[in-house]
Amino acid sequence: MSSSQCFENPPNFSSSTSGLGSVRQLGGLKTYITGPHDSNRAILLVSDVFGYEAPKLRKLADKVAEAGQFLVVVPDFFYGDPLDLGNPQIDRNSWSKAHPKDKGYEDAKQVVASLKSKGVSAVGAAGFCWGGCVVVKLASSTDIQAAVVLHPGWLTDEEINEVKVHIAILGAEIDNATPPEQVKHFGEILSAKSEFDSSVKIFQGVAHGWTVRYNDEEQAAVKSAEEAHLDMLNWFKKYVK
Repeated sequence: MSSSQCFENPPNFSSSTSGLGSVRQLGGLKTYITGPHDSNRAILLVSDVFGYEAPKLRKLADKVAEAGQFLVVVPDFFYGDPLDLGNPQIDRNSWSKAHPKDKGYEDAKQVVASLKSKGVSAVGAAGFCWGGCVVVKLASSTDIQAAVVLHPGWLTDEEINEVKVHIAILGAEIDNATPPEQVKHFGEILSAKSEFDSSVKIFQGVAHGWTVRYNDEEQAAVKSAEEAHLDMLNWFKKYVK
């Protein structure tokens, strides 16, 4: 399931997608990699439906790498087939069925295993919309040390109940996919568990997707996105060691 908001405000791909890093193979996937390659701490970013080349996502990856001295990886979980709203033949439902979050989860596990085989000892994962669903599933294992979920797609109580690592959920006030009441409900489920830390925060005046699909011309939108980015970074600095 998904909300129409999952497909709104697509990235502007006319701007540069190169970023400060480079694209290499990791865990069998083309992956944007940025930050110190000798770091033993890594952050996995799992994109929304618009894929790993989104300029703002790569900009965020660079920012996290620089601010936290993390190795940051952004894999192409869609195998060169991100949602392209410019294609008049695109069928959103067919595309969603072709890219289930279960497949994303299996691929994410391979990426984490590849990182650890290269000497990484601690991994954090952040997911946006579709990627948020993948990261919640990843957080049901001890493969990672911490997770941040930003405006997630559709999640179930069962999936939240399976979480085993420190997790923060950043939600939007205007969100049809995961409304504030649902985010707060997830927070109640998580807070009942004492074996790990959890945090839930609702950002006022913003809509689903705001952290990576904000309008550069809207000062309030930029400020809110940057606040969420800082919350994510601080969570990883605290728990990915």
